Amino acid sequence: MAKKISKSKQIAQKTIFAAFNILKKADGSMRGKEVLDKIRNTIEFDEYENHRYEKTGYIRWESVFHFYTIDCIKAGYLRKQKGFWTLTEEGEKAIKLGPEELLDTATKKYREWDANRKKEDDELEDEILDDKSQQQKALLDQYQEQAIEGLREFILNKSPYDFQDMVAILLDAIGYHISFVSPKGKDGGIDILAYTDPLGVNPPRIIVQVKHHPDSSISSDDIQRLAGTMKRSSDVGIFVTSGTFSKPAELEARSSDKHIELINFERFIDLWQEHYSKMEDTQKNMLPLQAIYFLGSNE
Repeated sequence: MAKKISKSKQIAQKTIFAAFNILKKADGSMRGKEVLDKIRNTIEFDEYENHRYEKTGYIRWESVFHFYTIDCIKAGYLRKQKGFWTLTEEGEKAIKLGPEELLDTATKKYREWDANRKKEDDELEDEILDDKSQQQKALLDQYQEQAIEGLREFILNKSPYDFQDMVAILLDAIGYHISFVSPKGKDGGIDILAYTDPLGVNPPRIIVQVKHHPDSSISSDDIQRLAGTMKRSSDVGIFVTSGTFSKPAELEARSSDKHIELINFERFIDLWQEHYSKMEDTQKNMLPLQAIYFLGSNE
């Protein structure tokens, strides 16, 4: 007699398997929101699966999916960082197991990792998730991704020159002295010029290129063009984008004989949060933040 599988696990099996395949097709990495959007457009969910919880406002299948991604993370199949999800090599191999065995293997590995977890949840039902700790982590995961997407949407609506001003504000808050911010028009490849001292006497000279491309990747050619503007041996280049860097671009920056720092959207947000308290009120208004604290985890 076949073992009965709960509705929650049925949802988890098909959504986790779909997510892994989506990530694989995207070269292993994608924003979590985009993964969810693709699952939503790939799988036809019924009324039960699309039920919206009154307390959290989240959809049932999304909550179940997030709950079980914790298993996948602890199993070493998946990584999440600042809204980006990455399928590991082990996760890509696990696709061959199929939906059921993939999830069972991830759950088994999670249980091995979690020495304090005693109860089996093969009969886990949607409304009564036995592991309160995992529930909490899954919910926090959803809140964090919602926060990241909110910040991304806010920046997406900024003009390229507004984003350039935000980068100048960030550098000022970090402690650099801004010498030049490019006005509208041709900039010769230099958007911001900064120094470590007020007069610009001491090296290095910091040459900043800013690209407001939230939905695209910076190419290696863009990095080469920045390197071409660095005429002094002590020059440091910083490339800031509201999107991402392609792998060839990252390789170009690492292998260049010049010092080039790359700041993508996630790193920009990290730095903005880190130096937010040093900004003036008018500067903060370019990207206002509100700190909210939740009970964390010791794991």
